[in-house]
Amino acid sequence: MKTNLLEVVMGAVVLIACAVFAAFVYTTSCWRSTEGYEVTAKFQRIDGLRPGSDVRIGGVKVGNIKMIRLDPKTYLAVVHVSLPHHIKLPQDTAAEVASEGLLGGKFLALLPGGEEILIEPGGEIQHTQSSVSLEALIGQFMFNSTQEKK
Repeated sequence: MKTNLLEVVMGAVVLIACAVFAAFVYTTSCWRSTEGYEVTAKFQRIDGLRPGSDVRIGGVKVGNIKMIRLDPKTYLAVVHVSLPHHIKLPQDTAAEVASEGLLGGKFLALLPGGEEILIEPGGEIQHTQSSVSLEALIGQFMFNSTQEKK
């Protein structure tokens, strides 16, 4: 009987530790959507970008990607960005899909412009730069290097 009680207590301790760890991961991972307003941006390529990815200005996280969908008329990727109310974007803001490193994850970098007119909630970022395909760059490098040898 004593062994069964010990196993139950140890099981409860393990479950509590798992719950604490899950709560810690949830609070530090920023899976929650940013409270604020939403803007959209259209891209030709968004390789590696997904809902929940960071939105950064100057390397500082200011929001996240809320949703990604395909526009059936233009076949462009439409990215819905959630930003806090205190971040006001000028109308000439540019958005680009950036990488954290050579093998790192992707995030959306916002480059605010200098215009005084602001993007309204529900508005669209007009200036976008799609992601660069590392495989395509390596292929071009290899193809160009073999052409130069001939």
